Amino acid sequence: MRLFLVGYMGCGKSSLGKKLSKALNLRFVDTDAEIERREGASVNDIFRYEGEEYFRKSERRVIEEIIEEQADVVVSTGGGLPLWRDNMELMNGAGITIFLKRSAEQIASRLSPHGRQKRPKLRGLNDEELVAFMRENMLQREPYYKKAQLCIDCVPLSDAELVKKIIEYVDEQ
Repeated sequence: MRLFLVGYMGCGKSSLGKKLSKALNLRFVDTDAEIERREGASVNDIFRYEGEEYFRKSERRVIEEIIEEQADVVVSTGGGLPLWRDNMELMNGAGITIFLKRSAEQIASRLSPHGRQKRPKLRGLNDEELVAFMRENMLQREPYYKKAQLCIDCVPLSDAELVKKIIEYVDEQ
């Protein structure tokens, strides 16, 4: 079983993915962390020095390798990964995709100052600018995220409730 968590940056894909993988006794892979490990550089530095196209190709290689080599895994994807080329279709064909939906305000409140600094598109924005940027950016991205097989509004749910809901969905498949 392959589960792919998609959603906007800072929505909790990595933290929830770790909890979900533990509950299901599956391996956990964070695509951003895997790329950083392979490149020996932060996502921020890869964007700055190699460019977004290079980073997106790296993400695609990681997803393709996971699909080819790992049958039992929970994957936390980068926020932009579902938008690039046919990545959503690829993941939908290889496993279960889950869109973790949160409001711009909720994500902004979850982001630490370090979380803002490590995300190239958020650096230097004040709170008001951050929420405005996120709202606009999320509107552009949501049509891609909504291609997921399971879309969950995370706002009213705890992580434990989210894990339970996802496991119930997986069991029904």
